[in-house]
Amino acid sequence: MAQNFDVVVVGAGPGGYVAAIRSAQLGQKTAIIEREYMGGVCLNVGCIPSKALITAGHFLHRMEHQAPEMGFQVKNVTHNMAQTQKWKQSVCDRMAGGVEQLLKGNGVTIIRGEASFKTATEVTVKTKAGNEAVTAKNFVLATGSRPIEIPGFQFDEKAVLSSTGALALNEVPKSMVIVGGGYIGLEIGGMYSNLGSKVTVVEANKSLLMGLADSECVQVVQRRLKKAGIEFVFEAKAKSWKKVGNGVEVTVEVAGKEQKIAADKVIVTVGRKPNSDQANLKGLGLQIDERGFVKVNAQRRTSIANIFAIGDVACQPMLAHKASYEGVMVAEVIAGHNRVYDAKTVPSVIFVDPEIAAAGWTEEEAKANGHADLKIGKFPFAANGRAVSLMETDGFVKIIADAKTHVVLGVHIVGPEASNLISEAALAIEMGARLEDIALTIHPHPTLGETMMEAAEATLGHAIHIIQKPLAGKTGAAGAARANA
Repeated sequence: MAQNFDVVVVGAGPGGYVAAIRSAQLGQKTAIIEREYMGGVCLNVGCIPSKALITAGHFLHRMEHQAPEMGFQVKNVTHNMAQTQKWKQSVCDRMAGGVEQLLKGNGVTIIRGEASFKTATEVTVKTKAGNEAVTAKNFVLATGSRPIEIPGFQFDEKAVLSSTGALALNEVPKSMVIVGGGYIGLEIGGMYSNLGSKVTVVEANKSLLMGLADSECVQVVQRRLKKAGIEFVFEAKAKSWKKVGNGVEVTVEVAGKEQKIAADKVIVTVGRKPNSDQANLKGLGLQIDERGFVKVNAQRRTSIANIFAIGDVACQPMLAHKASYEGVMVAEVIAGHNRVYDAKTVPSVIFVDPEIAAAGWTEEEAKANGHADLKIGKFPFAANGRAVSLMETDGFVKIIADAKTHVVLGVHIVGPEASNLISEAALAIEMGARLEDIALTIHPHPTLGETMMEAAEATLGHAIHIIQKPLAGKTGAAGAARANA
């Protein structure tokens, strides 16, 4: 006999479990189906474990390169990667366990197994005990994504690793080749470089993070990574690899010529693809676009009215926090609330060294969206007391605003704690804040957050802690307000 529900969520990642919890809160009889990880890729083999290992890499880097300058003599430092992995797993297990408790605490029925759609109102779930039938008035697809393989580099998670395999190594490779200079590759590469690995990045484009971050921010990161000893091979195509002894030899093509790179491991990080080829979605008749995303409208409703899709399987950007936002929204739509996806910005963070974070438009995007006249200002971390005391002075905060209205259109940060600082920018953009709103807000001292205020002042033309050329006798509204005060 089938189990019957009002809402069934397929996939317990950061979109799925949030959708299930919110549905239950709204009085819907709710179930969630998960075949592998409670918390999904993010909490188990993606966001959380990678940030844990990146933190470990920073600890070692600071001990070796910054502690001596502060007066600490750190000698004979050893590193046990297996112990680091054990600690990392404890972080993941704690987070995943928390998700399960939240689901149970909100009355969500957890079904462990793999779902396959039989009809638009019924799925068959393959469990350890056998097949189970589950029916629902509404389904939410939150099946996520997986790493993309490229020809000749199929993952065996021994010599050729995906991001999943790269985050599970119990020994730090002496050397590695990373195919792909996007955010995943650079986060992993930077982490292993800090832990002592010799890293070579093979990138098809002319620079790193193409189309993923402000170009000036990327330049800061590229210089820092190069200084750390990471090598880059640009405009290169990975052709093949072969096993040589205990390592690998990767053949890349650069300007029509082949080049050989020897390493212990090769990690392929060229992006992720949506899991729309699973759960019999095509057999169900759902419309799927040429990139593999399930087609959805502004409410994340698919071509079948009672089925919704959120997160990586639905559309870009493929970010956990976007999926969570959609999870809440879809649950409320199903419950009868009048909601659509109307976020002005989805902030992004790249956990390289230094971090990059952004909210809103780049200069090019702002102009393409009708803002021909812009105000753009920057404030460097080198002029911030807290950054100096942290020995983290590379980078800046850049603000892009409409020249006439002073409405903030985009904020781009490269530097220490950019991942934490960007939330203020996201709130400002969501609220339609003007430069004056940020510049006239008192920020505590000494903090990194002051850089946001000072960047707003710089964009208005009257920064205090950097020297700027005067703006033809104009002080700007914030400056005038302070003068009058």
